[in-house]
Amino acid sequence: MKRFGIIGFGRFGQLAARHLRDHFSVVVTDTADVGEAAAAIGVKTGSLADAADCDVVMLAVPVQAMAATIAAIAPLVRPGALVLDVASVKMLPARWMLEALPESVDIVATHPLFGPQSARGGLEGQPLVVCAVRGERHHKVAEFGRSLGLSVSITTAEEHDREMAYVQALTHLIGRALVNIRIPDEELKTNSYQHLLELCGLIRDDSKELFFAIQNLNPYAEEITRQFIAEANGLLAESLKAGNRSAAD
Repeated sequence: MKRFGIIGFGRFGQLAARHLRDHFSVVVTDTADVGEAAAAIGVKTGSLADAADCDVVMLAVPVQAMAATIAAIAPLVRPGALVLDVASVKMLPARWMLEALPESVDIVATHPLFGPQSARGGLEGQPLVVCAVRGERHHKVAEFGRSLGLSVSITTAEEHDREMAYVQALTHLIGRALVNIRIPDEELKTNSYQHLLELCGLIRDDSKELFFAIQNLNPYAEEITRQFIAEANGLLAESLKAGNRSAAD
């Protein structure tokens, strides 16, 4: 059985381990002590070198720590290995992996558009984005993803980030703002309001590191979020102006 190393054993690393343990001999590592969590899932723990020496290596660390992690594993990965990441942005991690990892290593950038909360009922139908970086093994990654029931899309890192500026950056900005103001679950509510509550439920437990990565490390996110804020401010000003005219009448 091939060995699968997971570097970073947070919420997503643990979710991945649960679904990969029946297909690979999984070795996990983290800067924190994750022995108890690994034992509960039924996978082995090891050093960074142990995980980096596997046939497949998954980088499941925050994007902010990824460049340093890639540099650390570059001399440790074996020739012919496959290295992939699961970051929420793709252009920067793809560039970091391509520049730092040896030519003998195949590279695939992936983005699972789900997490422990949205995948609590299973992986069936959950979306996975796959981007080729070096080599042709992105096709095998896509095939394996489909065998797990995932809905797989193959695209480029640039196109991914362009789309995620709307799909993720804008959505998480709205959702995080609603979480922060603690919108209540009212008895009198519309379907639209229920959707907002469901959005809050999906992202409430996401880390600030993830939010900041989505907003700051996607090169297309700032323009979209600024447009949204400007439009919201404009609509508010227009509404207040119309209200003042009505009061004067």
